[in-house]
Amino acid sequence: MRKLNPLALAIAGSLLASPYGYAQQETAKEEEKVERIEVTGSRIKGVDLEGTQPLVVISADDIKNSGASSIYDLLKDLGQVRGGSGTFSTSESGATSTSTPAGQAAASLRGLGPSSTLTLVNGRRIAASSFAAGTQNFVDVNSIPLAAIERVEVLATGASAIYGADAVAGVINYILKTDYEGAEVNLSYGNSTASSDESKINANILLGTELAGGNLTLFADIYDRKGYTAQDREFTRNPSLVSNYSYLPKGVPNIYYWSAVDGNEIASPACTSPLVTTELGEQICAYYPNQDDVLETPFESASAGFNFRKEFSNDVVWNTDFFYSHTSSVSSSSPAPINQVSDEEGPWVQETALDVFPDELRDSLLDQIYIDPFTSEAGQRLWGFRFDARFNTPRTVEVTSDSFRLVSSLAGSTENWDWETAVLLSRSESEQKAIAGIYNRYKYHAAIAGELCQDGSIASYDSDADSLSCNSGAGLAGVYNPFLANDPANEALLGLAQEVPTRDGVSTVYGWDARVSGDLFEFNGQLVRSAFGLELRKEEITDTPSANAQASAANDYLVDVFGFGSSLSAADRTQMAAFAEIYAPLSDTVELQLAGRYDHYDDFGSTFNPKVGITWRPLDSLILRGSWATSFRAPSLTQAGVKLRTTTATFDCSANQTVSDLYCEGAGFTSSPNVLELGNAALQAETSESVSLGFGWSPTRDTTITVDYWQFEHKKLVDTDMTAMLARTATDASVRHCGLVPDGELGISYDPALCDVTDLAGLTVEDDGANMAEILDAWVEYDDPRFAELPLFRDHVIQLDNVGRQDVSGIDARFSHTFDLAGGRLGMDLDWTHYLEFERNKAGSDEVEALIGTFRYPENIGSARISWSGEALYLGLTALYTSSYQDDTARLRGRNLDELDELGLIDAEGNRDVSSWTTLRANIGYDFEHASINFTVDNLLDRDPPAVFGSSRGFDSINHNAYGRNYRVSFSYFF
Repeated sequence: MRKLNPLALAIAGSLLASPYGYAQQETAKEEEKVERIEVTGSRIKGVDLEGTQPLVVISADDIKNSGASSIYDLLKDLGQVRGGSGTFSTSESGATSTSTPAGQAAASLRGLGPSSTLTLVNGRRIAASSFAAGTQNFVDVNSIPLAAIERVEVLATGASAIYGADAVAGVINYILKTDYEGAEVNLSYGNSTASSDESKINANILLGTELAGGNLTLFADIYDRKGYTAQDREFTRNPSLVSNYSYLPKGVPNIYYWSAVDGNEIASPACTSPLVTTELGEQICAYYPNQDDVLETPFESASAGFNFRKEFSNDVVWNTDFFYSHTSSVSSSSPAPINQVSDEEGPWVQETALDVFPDELRDSLLDQIYIDPFTSEAGQRLWGFRFDARFNTPRTVEVTSDSFRLVSSLAGSTENWDWETAVLLSRSESEQKAIAGIYNRYKYHAAIAGELCQDGSIASYDSDADSLSCNSGAGLAGVYNPFLANDPANEALLGLAQEVPTRDGVSTVYGWDARVSGDLFEFNGQLVRSAFGLELRKEEITDTPSANAQASAANDYLVDVFGFGSSLSAADRTQMAAFAEIYAPLSDTVELQLAGRYDHYDDFGSTFNPKVGITWRPLDSLILRGSWATSFRAPSLTQAGVKLRTTTATFDCSANQTVSDLYCEGAGFTSSPNVLELGNAALQAETSESVSLGFGWSPTRDTTITVDYWQFEHKKLVDTDMTAMLARTATDASVRHCGLVPDGELGISYDPALCDVTDLAGLTVEDDGANMAEILDAWVEYDDPRFAELPLFRDHVIQLDNVGRQDVSGIDARFSHTFDLAGGRLGMDLDWTHYLEFERNKAGSDEVEALIGTFRYPENIGSARISWSGEALYLGLTALYTSSYQDDTARLRGRNLDELDELGLIDAEGNRDVSSWTTLRANIGYDFEHASINFTVDNLLDRDPPAVFGSSRGFDSINHNAYGRNYRVSFSYFF
């Protein structure tokens, strides 16, 4: 058995020191260990690889001192998961298909996305959430019980040669508690110092005892967190910009500009907020997203599990671990817009809707609008006008998830070889139910025409008798008036149109593996050690929305309900793999790690990924290390199996000038129209090449310095690209369609009337060779539209594809030093991540954009900690830093830029910088003989996040947070 190298131990200890507490471990005690251990990043047991790779370890003491109540809380301040937009929490949850599934969270290493970070528990996989974020499947870290975690090991470099798919950016390995003896109870309470109740209550129990000649470790955990909204914070209570308005107010409508005599929107006289002047000079009743923005969703979880370990006399060890978790959360998005039955803007209402206003006001309004005929849902010919509005109630969903994971293994040793084999079953089941704010489009339009029956059915119209009747025998319910606010009877009519769409998902992983590890041969007087293994894995996923949330060609892709997308997908795959790893001491100071893994998938093919790592110890106190590896990410099962996804897709006018000229009046804002997303059987695996170079130096026993350079070339990224599809319309007639895109085809849907105009050669938009710029000019002359852009219709059809690449590199630097002071040990720790490069091709373009220093891509992320620990008392102070970066002003509308310019908040080029942000965390604790108490305060100085005008929230909820000062007190008792 090789002893653990003191330098390796010092480096591993330094990596866990910041931003968590310094967990002092005496090297002498570590050297007394005799059990061969396996470290994340290698399958070879008993080799001291801790110092040969940039491994971050979060120990049990770090978890205790962090003040974390969940896995996300534990990881969110780790430098490797900060920066970019990959890591997300329940603060990103919502009720739409583009939102993070309510109550779920994911970790992303190096900003490459959660699907590029492999999540392991005890070195083996866990089922992904059945509800994807977009189309990217991810492991919901909220399903992993914090109470069961002994430590977390984070390897932020490519690791597919060891672990297979998804380890593009690296691995996060959660190590469960085992062989525990005794019992402990842990209780904690947390809250913010704001006036709203955002309390977090956590209770867990841990019990370990001998049973049947082995050890049984049991745990149970309960967690309850209240939510809070933008209205609970002073800096988000009001809109960051007056010009961030939406034309669709909630509660009471505006009169649609198409029905107005002067072509301008007319505000409802019942508007309850001050009218807003638009860039067109109109006075409208406006809506701002912060009115209903949920900054943190309420969340509940309960989990329980066990580990049983038994050693037999023939050196065989049987180990079984199991955990189950149940989570539930409620999340919401802004109220759904109200459109026509056809999903066009400006629904119709009868002119009698204005009778709710005094006669003089009603007559004044009638003088300003056109009264035109329209056909009701039941087929009546009525007279009225069009309006602009959204529903009053936010779209609200409740999501419950049940997850479990069972692994049973046998392990043993024969002479100089260790062996292990295991079976794995992991499953995640989620159910989503819309509990408010979702309305049936047909019933709603029947209600405003007085055609809805008391049982919620739609009446039949007899044109000969000019009469309505309810086939069910129920009576007519009455006429719903969207201009009548706060009237119980009126709201009861709307309630008849409410729908409760549901969504059910199941994700399952079955696995078997067999591994051997041991001495291969002797070379230059040193043992060459190795590991070999086989794996079999089957994955299945289904995501099935209820019928009223699905679109199909048969119903012109009209989902029964307003503003509620869904994803219908089902897929499964089988994967086989073989891997080998060799550790070869080439000399007394040089060591080589070679690894290779072959994976075969029954759906997209095979891949081989190698890794080469080398270390040189010129001094006992110095390690120079480097590695090169390739990695891959198989298309997620949702990406492989999505049949039809109703959602929105964002196109970026600033990324492509052609798109800007044709669809954005030459401006650079973003827009998110409704689309239908299709899977793609021809998707290729994403690939990555990673390089890591660095050193670890311990000039004294109490001082460690590590510096690591890392680089990723990530190619063949899977996504949809609406910007590229729009750019393609400039030259490709096959993707241009007047009206709906025909079934089985891809492309952009234009207002059917666009085919009434031609270019100078007489070609329509659907003809090959048509000049789109000339067609735009002809359309402006023909229709005199409000905006000089090609008129998009709805339900554009786009397909997942391998759309681009990103190159990321940076430097991690860490310093740790401890010394004796006042009867204890004083620790000073510094952790710094500097991004050198984050380049990605622009959407719909081969042009590469440099993201470092732009919105959500800070150049520097760091933490500094000073801590002191005595015999029983310990305390610490940590500073968390995120550097400045540019605001997302390039994607704002002209009216937003004009307002920022008037406020003096942008420079002559229209740019502004988001301020850097530093917060302080303080913790103090005391260990009694049979108990301990810990008190942690985050954001000690109660600093608001810096203003971000490129976000509708007014701040960056990924790199910053709106918690404000918050605290957590925990108490543990040991039996």
